Amino acid sequence: MSGSIDKIRNIGIIAHIDAGKTTTTERVLFYTGTSHRMGNVDEGTTTTDFDEEEARRGITIYSAAITCHWKGYSINIIDTPGHVDFTAEVERSLRVLDGAVVVFSAMEGVEAQSETVWRQADKYNVPRICFINKMDRIGASFIRTFQEIEKRLCAKPVALQIPIGEGSTSVDDSFRGVIDLIQMQALYYDSESKGARFEVKEIPDSYLEQAQEWRAKLLETVAELDDKVLEQYYETEDVSEADILRLLREATLRGDLQPTFCGSSLNYIGVQPVLDAVGDYLPSPLDRPPVEGINPQPKKKKGQLEDEHETRSTSADEPMCGLVFKIQADKHGDLCFVRVYSGQLKSGTRLLNARTGKKELISQLWRVHADVREKVETDCIEAGDIAGVIGPKEAVTGDTLCDIQHPILLESISFPETVISMAVEPESSADRKKLEETLHKLSRQDPTFKAVPNEETGQTIVSGMGELHLEVLRNRMQKEFNLSVRVHKPRVSYRETVMAPIEKEVEFSRPSAGGNLYFKVKLRLEPFKGETPVSVISKLKPGEFDPALHKVMMETLRMGIEGGGQVGFPLINVQFVVLDVHSREGETNEAAVEAAVSEALHGCIMDSKIQLLEPIMKMEVVTPDEFRGNIQADLSSRNAAVLNSEWRSDLCVMEVEAPLSQLFGYSTQIRSLSQGRASFSMAPLKYAPAPASVLKEMIG
Repeated sequence: MSGSIDKIRNIGIIAHIDAGKTTTTERVLFYTGTSHRMGNVDEGTTTTDFDEEEARRGITIYSAAITCHWKGYSINIIDTPGHVDFTAEVERSLRVLDGAVVVFSAMEGVEAQSETVWRQADKYNVPRICFINKMDRIGASFIRTFQEIEKRLCAKPVALQIPIGEGSTSVDDSFRGVIDLIQMQALYYDSESKGARFEVKEIPDSYLEQAQEWRAKLLETVAELDDKVLEQYYETEDVSEADILRLLREATLRGDLQPTFCGSSLNYIGVQPVLDAVGDYLPSPLDRPPVEGINPQPKKKKGQLEDEHETRSTSADEPMCGLVFKIQADKHGDLCFVRVYSGQLKSGTRLLNARTGKKELISQLWRVHADVREKVETDCIEAGDIAGVIGPKEAVTGDTLCDIQHPILLESISFPETVISMAVEPESSADRKKLEETLHKLSRQDPTFKAVPNEETGQTIVSGMGELHLEVLRNRMQKEFNLSVRVHKPRVSYRETVMAPIEKEVEFSRPSAGGNLYFKVKLRLEPFKGETPVSVISKLKPGEFDPALHKVMMETLRMGIEGGGQVGFPLINVQFVVLDVHSREGETNEAAVEAAVSEALHGCIMDSKIQLLEPIMKMEVVTPDEFRGNIQADLSSRNAAVLNSEWRSDLCVMEVEAPLSQLFGYSTQIRSLSQGRASFSMAPLKYAPAPASVLKEMIG
């Protein structure tokens, strides 16, 4: 079975918005024979942007999965969004993928969201290859983009191709083909066959010296990876093709290098070499390390609960283990996208949801090709593969489905904090229940969408990643669920933190029907910056407290933190420390623990000195020089800081940090200031102290 797993490639296509991800995916599907026509983003006819909102806006909103076959490889591709509002789609895709193709525009180079997706790939140690696209556009530069990948992403790209010509300035200099630096030959693609046919020719004399320089860099980079090959290189000034391919693959799998290609997807140039590279350099599931997790049903050992460390390797013989990374609404039941890490996923079986401890039925297995589904004939998906599953009722994104007899809980998927919210309410009171159900379905599908009802006002506060994100969700409520809602002005999602440590001791003692209830706890709340927004730790010695009740206490703390601080916003950058507890046999139970811990927790919060934090956005503003002064003045009026400016061709690129509260309606304003010629992109950067006047206004 390892032979077929070795031929699987689970990859994502990731990039900044408008770099050409979806067009590249369309070409891949055409050349692999998966589709027989090429869709067009501008016409809304692409395979992966099948949603009505995507077709209308010309952008990718939802990650789309599709399977194709190329030269013996089975490639599961996920085309991801480039817009920052839908970054969760990239996050959850990279969590389960083995490799990625990162697409860059040769005109704009490395853009803001390029950095974001690169960091996300770093976070999950995803090996990647680079494709510098749009080489046919005016202002395109291979060298500039290549150097930006090195500098801005701290990466180590290695060019395996260089372009023949750049842009479309004249017939002689325009982009018309690529030079393969391994084979040292020129490739010219036939436009009549839409790039399906290409000619292999000698490298033009005018490009020979340049090609030799780039090949020398390639050979030096590769030779340094192996002492024997380096020795041979010093003697012969050459490296065999077999050694180049082997060493490039090994370095790519380690994340040390990123093989880099160039082309123009729109003009059908250079896509097939990228497909070859997916098989040659990106990992199969067998090349990835075993997944790690814990046993969610630990046994008692010497009176203590132990989290048993568990691993699963990519083998059909191991116990079944898979991760739900996406949920899509369906009339016949929600479709769960599952990456199978070990064992076999079979229809008609029951699996354990390791988070809830409940069993989930696997009714049907599907191969998903964007909006088309194909039933899995064998009713079985093996380790290393991805499938759509119908059946689970309570599973959410990040849940682990595993063998009932061999439980394992994999690390879930972490998502960025929401930065914007607005109030929604149904048009009629009769639709209140329907709104509640709709919001529940939407939040199951989209982990960055939150909905919290306000009992006093009858409104529901919905939160998301940006104005476009909330607008798309509102449109879905109307079109998919036939639900009309009234919406109110978007508002910023603030956070709270504490400025100094505070301790609180609570002794809970109360008579009850079954006898007295008793528990005493001492907590400390303190400022803390770690990997997670909130940390909960215990200073208790082993054996000081019953493990089962200790677990209840930690869960109560976490639930209480979600309730927020003094002003009502969630807490971040804080740590709760359990300093001391006292229990009595026969009098201390879960109810007593929850009551005492809850009182101590809220006492700490209410007596602490709080600081309100607001979301700060990282922006990249691109403008012709003639509008730069007006745009900088406007940014200054919005309390924004311009950190850096550089020139990209004839455009000024400004790196800016600005509070989100000042950016509502900015897209309209920047178009007005620049006659529609300037553009910007932004992503959440951090939370920083909000002006004192904001907190004063909230408290009243």
